[in-house]
Amino acid sequence: MKKINITETVLRDANQSLVATRMPFSDFEDILETIDNAGYYSIECWGGATFDSCLRYLNEDPWERLRKIRAKVKKTPLQMLFRGQNILGYRHYPDDVVRKFVAQAAYNGMDIFRLFDAVNDFRNIQVALDEVLKQKAHAQGCICYTTSPIHNLESYAKMGKELENMGVHSLCIKDMAGIMGPQEAYDLVKTLKETIKIPVYVHTHSTTGLGPITYFKAIEAGCDGIDCAISSFGGGTSQPATETMNYSLKQAGYETGLNEKTLKEINDFFRPVKAKYVSSGLLDAFVMGIETDALVYQVPGGMLSNLIAQLKAQNAINKLDEVLEEIPHVRKDLGYPPLVTPMSQMVGVQSTLNVLTGERYKSVTKEVRSYLKGEYGKAPGELNPDLVKQVLGDEKPITTRFADTLEPQFDKVREQLKGIAQSDEDVLSYIAFPQIAEKFFKEREESKAVKVTYSIEKV
Repeated sequence: MKKINITETVLRDANQSLVATRMPFSDFEDILETIDNAGYYSIECWGGATFDSCLRYLNEDPWERLRKIRAKVKKTPLQMLFRGQNILGYRHYPDDVVRKFVAQAAYNGMDIFRLFDAVNDFRNIQVALDEVLKQKAHAQGCICYTTSPIHNLESYAKMGKELENMGVHSLCIKDMAGIMGPQEAYDLVKTLKETIKIPVYVHTHSTTGLGPITYFKAIEAGCDGIDCAISSFGGGTSQPATETMNYSLKQAGYETGLNEKTLKEINDFFRPVKAKYVSSGLLDAFVMGIETDALVYQVPGGMLSNLIAQLKAQNAINKLDEVLEEIPHVRKDLGYPPLVTPMSQMVGVQSTLNVLTGERYKSVTKEVRSYLKGEYGKAPGELNPDLVKQVLGDEKPITTRFADTLEPQFDKVREQLKGIAQSDEDVLSYIAFPQIAEKFFKEREESKAVKVTYSIEKV
């Protein structure tokens, strides 16, 4: 009987996809020990947009969140999503910062690092991978899945072999928009299993309604593990429901190691949490539906919930359909990058600008300019030459690994932050998100001052 490993995503990707990563630690603290006892292969609980969101919206120290989770989760490996040279931000950072970030994450309790590069340029995960291996943690390399005239089984098999040769312990097919159909999953997993010897995992979303069928066919082809979300936070732009996949897999003769009674306890806990987000408007009904149009515009769940939030903030939600129609055109102009952070944000914001300004590329974001310059790596396909000429003029794009041009930064910033940063983790938070971290540090100090004053008054 084959064992299928199941990773629970409610603390990271489900939260990110449905409620734009606004779930505070207090909303799940009391269920952590129960999740630890459910029999999961791993718990995805950190990385992705959680780091940014903790500092920006939740007034939480993301490092402290990780330590608190680790203190309660004793048995199940903790897993994070790590954007290679982007770390958890939206630009490339110097190698010393990447290494330090990986080392501190491992030190604070991270077990599995899922490493990816937005354009599948694996030069951009080399340093992070090397450090994960040095830290004796599990390195899982990703292929960001997309469909386009230039992506096929042969190109994906080549990527899989490259990752295996780089030394990753396992491989994940990362289908962030839920666009991989069941036959595509079967063919891709089968091809990879014939090409490489390391375990193959599949990550998808229920955005298009394909998720559960896609998982089943991937497993039939030899897939070793899948990502699921407890049912109250499953479906829609999140992952297929844990209980549904567990039930159907066991019925088909597979072993999952999950305890149904414990899963029910976890789901019962998250039901009122979800209800709270629905009543506050944070959980938009749109992201809970099935959107087959995503097969065309390929927007991942986290990107979609953020896109809706951004358009609402600009009183332009009526332009959503136009923006979604523009996205495939921008993506083609940029050489068909997979729509995953930070490429999804870049393409989404540029598409929004194209629609709201009423003229394509009237205004070009600095991130798109950097991408066209080659700072994010080699574009998967050919860039629109007219756009490159418009944006770069006679400037020549770079073809080397951009991080090779960056000076070491960690020690210099640590020196700058003397008296402000309380730890190396603070320094890393600042490097990733300077203004947001600075505001967080200031509010943390003010909060401490208030507590001291309150204590003195009580005495």
